Amino acid sequence: MASAASLFGNPLAFVTSPPSGRQYELTHGNQRAVVVELGAGLREYGTDLVPIVDGYARDQQCDGSRGQLLLPWPNRIADATYHFAGMELHLPVTEPRTGCAIHGLAHSIRWQLVDSAPASVTLDLDLPAQAGYPFNLGLSATYSLAASGLSVRVSATNRGDQACPFGAGAHPYVRVAGSASIDTALLHIPADATLEADARGIPTGAERALAGTDFDFRQPHPIGSLVLDTAFTRLRSDDDGTTRIALTAPDGRHGVEVWMDRSHSHVMIYSGDTLPDVTRRRRGLAVEPMTCAPDAYNSGAGLIVLQPGETHVTTWGIAAF
Repeated sequence: MASAASLFGNPLAFVTSPPSGRQYELTHGNQRAVVVELGAGLREYGTDLVPIVDGYARDQQCDGSRGQLLLPWPNRIADATYHFAGMELHLPVTEPRTGCAIHGLAHSIRWQLVDSAPASVTLDLDLPAQAGYPFNLGLSATYSLAASGLSVRVSATNRGDQACPFGAGAHPYVRVAGSASIDTALLHIPADATLEADARGIPTGAERALAGTDFDFRQPHPIGSLVLDTAFTRLRSDDDGTTRIALTAPDGRHGVEVWMDRSHSHVMIYSGDTLPDVTRRRRGLAVEPMTCAPDAYNSGAGLIVLQPGETHVTTWGIAAF
């Protein structure tokens, strides 16, 4: 048996892995990203000079859902309960404050490495049938760096023998170089409506036109002190089918955009005012691409129903300018 002295003298005896598991570093030119094993999340993304996302350190646990993939649903399911195919299904309550199930099931599971290269990595997860979600999904996420920035491709395949409900989302916080707060940044959201919601953030089923409201960012203007935890819809896409949400420095000379393909019908914008760590509040803006509305498992708004063997693919990304 090794003596206490010899054990304590071996630093490797107490080496532990980071809370987010294995770290996969991607590089391209002066860009660097770190993808993690736990949830296939994005822990870090930036250039040699500045961070582009407000992430978290290697030795920290993910807080505020930073960089997580939100699968097989984004945002909340009211009362952690929904009906599907004649079944009443009950999920674990993962947000005690509201009594809801939030941000899916895949962010707390270690994904498996499938392929890696200097500028890309692919991770897969076989999400098993479980209480509240008795369906089997095969999930895959590929992160890639290129001259145009970071792109993320997420696919979901129904591996079961019955149809299943599905929605996808992501939760990056972006920031403007040189700004300690999002307040002075110019925000541009090409959307024509927001979803009215109750105190828990559950949509009521009504949309609100943006004209004349504080949430009208169809023309870029400063965020100011506006508190945002708001789902936007009726997104406008460019000719290439891409919707771009931009956060720009006050002088308009540089900024960052989160882009998403047409599979994303909604985007959640969160200013971070309710984050437990007050030092992180309003430091970055969460721009969350979503294929469906919050509580889509109940409302059906944007809900995807995957038939056995069917695959759904989404693509989104981040670019600095």
